[in-house]
Parts: sequence; C-alpha cells; structure tokens
Amino acid sequence: MATKTVKKSVGTIGLISLGAGGTIGSGWIYTNSQFFSEYGAGGEIFGLMLAMFVAVLASLSFAELATLFIRSGGEVVFGYVAFGKRGALFAAWTLMGGYLSALGFYVTASSLLIAQLFPAIATGPSYQFAGVQVYYLELGLGILITLIIFTITYLGAKLTGQIQTIMMVGLVILGVTLMVVGFSRGSAHNFWPAFSSKQQPLPAIIRFVLPAMTFLTGWESVATMAEEAKMPAKKIGIIVIASIVVAATYYIGVLLSSAWVYPWQKTANLNMGTIDAFKAAGFPILGTVAFTIAVLGLLTSFLNLFSASSRLIFSLARGHMLPKPLAKLHPKYGTPTNALWLVLVLALGIGWLGKGALVYFLDMGGFLIALAWAFSAWCLIRVRRNYPTMIGGFRNRRLIWPTIGGLAALAIAAITVIPGTPVSLVWPYEYIILGAWTILGLAGYLWSRHHPVTADELLGEQIMADLEKHNRHTKDATPENN
Repeated sequence: MATKTVKKSVGTIGLISLGAGGTIGSGWIYTNSQFFSEYGAGGEIFGLMLAMFVAVLASLSFAELATLFIRSGGEVVFGYVAFGKRGALFAAWTLMGGYLSALGFYVTASSLLIAQLFPAIATGPSYQFAGVQVYYLELGLGILITLIIFTITYLGAKLTGQIQTIMMVGLVILGVTLMVVGFSRGSAHNFWPAFSSKQQPLPAIIRFVLPAMTFLTGWESVATMAEEAKMPAKKIGIIVIASIVVAATYYIGVLLSSAWVYPWQKTANLNMGTIDAFKAAGFPILGTVAFTIAVLGLLTSFLNLFSASSRLIFSLARGHMLPKPLAKLHPKYGTPTNALWLVLVLALGIGWLGKGALVYFLDMGGFLIALAWAFSAWCLIRVRRNYPTMIGGFRNRRLIWPTIGGLAALAIAAITVIPGTPVSLVWPYEYIILGAWTILGLAGYLWSRHHPVTADELLGEQIMADLEKHNRHTKDATPENN
C-alpha cells in the first residue's frame, strides 16, 4: 500500500527555483508594448515596484504560517487550523481556481509561442471558440507539452526541483545578458520621460498594480510544497518572501533594460514588446534571447502550478474533504499520482477552449488569487489569537504589516468583482465563469458535509501534537487550574 507521507526531497535551491521560477511567467515580456502604450514605461515599471511591495506584505502571513504548519497543501492546512473545514475548502477553492485558470491557458500558450518560430503550426484544420481560431496541430502540440510537464511532476518533487533549477539558471543568465547590453548600449533618454503627455503618472502607476499582481503569483507554492522541503523551517518562510523579490526584480530589470535600449514610445507600437524592442535596437540575437525567456518562463510557471495544484487536491483528500483515492501516493516517487491525473484532466479540459476563452479564465483567476492572499492574513490573525504560544521558524514582529497586505489584496479583489470599475471582470462572460466555479465550490462543500474530516491525516502527527500541547498549556494556565 502506498505511503501517506510525501518525500522530503526538495533542497534550498530547488525550492527557490520553484517559488521564484514559478512566479516568473512569460506574458510580461511581450505584452509590454500594450502596457507601455496604456500606462507608459513608468506606469508599468513603477507599478511593478508598488505591486512587489503589496505582494511582500501579503506573503508575510504565508511565510509565518508555512513554518508553523509544515504540511503539504499550505493554505488548506492553515485554513483548517484557523476556521475548520470551511476554511480549508475556501482556501482550496481560491487557489485551485487561480491555478487551473493559468494551467488551462498554458496548454494553449505553450504552442502559441512555438508558432512564433514555426508559423506553419497555426495552419490547417481548426475550429473556432470565443471568436478565436484554434488549430488542431497547435492544440496537439500544447497537449504534448502538457503531458511532458505531467510526466516530470509524476516522477517526483526532486526531479521537478532539479529541472526547475536548470530552467531558472537559464532565465537568470539570459535576463542578465539583456540587462547588461540594454543598460550599457542604451540611454536614459530612451526611458525619460517615463510617461507621455497624455498619461498622469500616479493614476497610471496605481492602475497597473492589478495586472502586475497577476505577474506576481506562483510563490504560494512554496507553502503548498513545504512538507517536501528538506531544510530548517525558518528558511522556508524566508524563501516565500525571497521568491517575490527575485521575480519582481527580474521583471523590473529586463523591462527597464528594454526601455533603456530602445525608446519606449516606439516599443508601444510594436507587437512583441521586449522581443521586438531589442531587434529594433539592432540586436536581433537578443530578440531571440528575450523570446527564449518567454518560453522558459512559461515552462517554469507551468511546472510549478502543476505541482502545487496536485498538492492542494492531495491535502483535501488526505483530510477526507475529497474522495480518499485522490490521496494515494506513489510508493517509489512519493508523488500524489491520482491528484496529478486529475489536474491533467482538468487542465486539458479547459485548454481546448483556446486563447480567446482562456483570457476570461485568467482574469477570474487573478480575483481568486487576491482572495487567497487576503484569507491568509485572516488565518494568521485567527491562529495568533487561538494559539498565542505557538511560534514557528519565521515570525512577524508586528501583525500590522501582514494585515495591511491582506487588506490591500482584499481591496484589489473587491474592485475587480464590483461592476463598473476600470478593472472589473468582463460582463457577462467572466461573471458567468466565476458563478460556475462558485457552484462547483458549493457542490464540493455539500459533498464534504457528509464526510467527517480526518484531522490527524490532514495535519499530521507533529502539528496535532503541537496543537494539543498548546491546548494543555492554555488549560493549565486558566485560573480554575491554578
């Protein structure tokens, strides 16, 4: 029978690569043409700086809770300790919604990028969905890449971490190459003024924070996969925060170098952002380098979210909030095999819709991720109140900072879901998708009501012992027991 304990096989470099590499995506490097046009180079770059600050504040709660409760599933475990079954299910509902939205998009986006090099892929038999043509050859290539990602994650977290590390090293080398050439051969005059005469700096910066937040997701997987990390607890908390800083610094450095090497106002009129900017500046090879960064960024995010999604499902099943067979672990690789198969089916089930429909899923996913960030801060406040003597490897000196991060994330989620704001979900399509995901979440909750949570399996012996120790300490400290 398969073991119920995952293998501790992810080292420090592997976990950093999963966190930071999983946060660095691909769309940011070629969509800056559109964002430069809308917000100015200053709006995007300074907006990213502000978004990094908000994301770091939001991550402080994850960092502390991940070292208090080192267990596969991350926020599912935090949510259960703080708010019981409903908290665990809500945490999984928000994160899974965000992750699956991205995974479905990657099924299509992976082949779309390759089609930039080999246009023949986007020809031949096809069908149309949401007004966008989906070519069978393109979709088939996306499915093949998805199966490769599935195979890597199936063969163990150690292999996943090693491959992620290799790709992360590639991202760093290529990114530094762009920065060195961009800043040494470019000029500040290409960047300044950072806004056009029609753009107001402060509103442009603030408006870009929301799309910037979607660029800065993926680091939550560090907490989700913490049980598989072989390192001191404090280091896990530090890596949660470092993943955001590394990814955001990378974004800012590469985007700023593109605005340094070629006038950003001209980049705003190009099609592929940084890729075309370096080509137009006389560095066609570096345009290819930027394209390679886009491909590697997509693969690192794909691998990271595939792994993290399976651990969320595994955690719920281990606690009997999903069918128990989904908690099965491979006897050799220690990976949640059935959960991985389910993620594969769900990703492919969404991916066939094509890019036209999946843009709607991504917007909804951003809303759900913001909710997850806000909920983690609430969980920390509740855990601190209920278990004041429990101290993990990483501890915030003051709760004000993670609280501000949680409130900022909640505000972002609110302005996204309230109709009529500049960043509202698209009516009616994205509200319909959100409504469908809400119905699925309620169905899962109704199913779980008939199945009691197996807390000892969800939390594990160590966490159960720590909670019991705290309860005994609290009971002994009450006046009637003195």
